[in-house]
Amino acid sequence: MLLGWAGVEITGITTVADPAGRRAAYVAHLLHLADRDDIPLAAGAEVSSTTLGQADPVIDERQWPASITPRPSPPGAALDLLERSLDAGATLVAIGPYTNLALLEITRAGSLNRQPVVVMGGWVQPPMPGLPQWGPDMDFNVQWDTRAAEVVASTAQLTMVTLPATLNAHLSRADLPRLRAAGPLGQLLARQGEAHGQAYQMEKLGSEHSGLPDDLLNFQYDPVACAVALGWAGATVEDMRLRALQRDGVLSFEPHSKGRLTRVVVDVDGAAFRETWLSAVDAATRY
Repeated sequence: MLLGWAGVEITGITTVADPAGRRAAYVAHLLHLADRDDIPLAAGAEVSSTTLGQADPVIDERQWPASITPRPSPPGAALDLLERSLDAGATLVAIGPYTNLALLEITRAGSLNRQPVVVMGGWVQPPMPGLPQWGPDMDFNVQWDTRAAEVVASTAQLTMVTLPATLNAHLSRADLPRLRAAGPLGQLLARQGEAHGQAYQMEKLGSEHSGLPDDLLNFQYDPVACAVALGWAGATVEDMRLRALQRDGVLSFEPHSKGRLTRVVVDVDGAAFRETWLSAVDAATRY
């Protein structure tokens, strides 16, 4: 989506939860399909700073070619790339766990207050009626590395694109023909969407909730976060003072008069986002 969004400059991409650089190799493959090998890329943290656990990437020929070779980076390369992006005036967008951002702040204090930071995740309010009533334990980006999430929440110029809000934005089976017509990049996204839908029985989930399409394949968590970072008008954003709250090892955020001022996405216009996303993917294939 970012590749096809007019006026956007991507200063770099880092990966996280990336043992041996396999996720970085996936990013490189996607960039090659879009003829954008010029974008700097670095593999980041391999393990959670909270648990030292790994989160292995999907290895599935329906989603990624088996021939892709892992692409590790030297230690610190991801932090250097993030710092160069901040020097260029970039907004940082985290669509995975926040480990790289926390390491940047810990090793180079004050970094996260230099430019806006937008993260996908951060549990504040429950989902709206008609949507799955998931709790904060489903907020993978936060729960995989709670220590990193607390560092980012306490130091950054932060916007949280909460998981409940993004449940309004969907990838559905009806989108697949348009994706398949968008060249190799769109065809990859179509295959991945279909494979995800089958693996997680997403159409069954859709049929069980009135706020979801019956042909649901996935939720557009990460693209919505990127769109919010670009100032997309279809998100409802509120300023809140939040403090981190951990219960039984699960981290969420609650409004508190002494909390840190945070921009929080509380709603998303899913229908408008669908067209925004598809149009940007179409445009990305023409560059």
